[in-house]
Amino acid sequence: MIVTLIVVCEVGFWVLLAAGLSARYLLKKPKLGMALLLCEPLLEVLLLVVTAIDLKNGAEPSWRHGLAAVYIGYTVGHGHRTVKWLDGHAAHRLGGGPPPAGPPRYGMARARHEGQVWLGSVVAGSVASGLLLAAAWYVGDAGDTSRLDATIAAVWRAVGIHGLVVLSYTVWPKKAPEGDASAVAARDPEDVPDALVRGPREDEKQVR
Repeated sequence: MIVTLIVVCEVGFWVLLAAGLSARYLLKKPKLGMALLLCEPLLEVLLLVVTAIDLKNGAEPSWRHGLAAVYIGYTVGHGHRTVKWLDGHAAHRLGGGPPPAGPPRYGMARARHEGQVWLGSVVAGSVASGLLLAAAWYVGDAGDTSRLDATIAAVWRAVGIHGLVVLSYTVWPKKAPEGDASAVAARDPEDVPDALVRGPREDEKQVR
């Protein structure tokens, strides 16, 4: 039942997201769209309650309960980023707004961006671990909680690997191709060549 509920919550997340963005930009009802988007955390609350009830009824802690905690943690750590990314694209394609700026691809700007994403993974791991520890405490000595402990270890291994990948962007920053001015992130104007900031020189305009 837990796995089925996780699937239902995942489907519900995307359904509510699509409904909220449609109401916001197609129906021009931002309040309704915001209300639908705010309903998404209720899915995680439902999953948490059902997981607790399942343990209360005597179910042995298993990978299913671990998966539920990981799902909730991931939603807390990265859900807002997903919603923000999709909202930017919906505003552009449905609301006539400017195209959303993509993440930086090169240099320390890329490293900072990846670091922010990694912090989301740290939050996700912390939330998942907290829920798993609470479940282990709830079960107590009456049941086997080794699988919950194993899930916590697996979560932090994943966070650690992600951290090493992010560290590689800092130690070995990816360089932009030679002469590729479009590769410079707009959020770092100090890295933009002067010609791009000032525009073409007067003599260049006359030639054109």
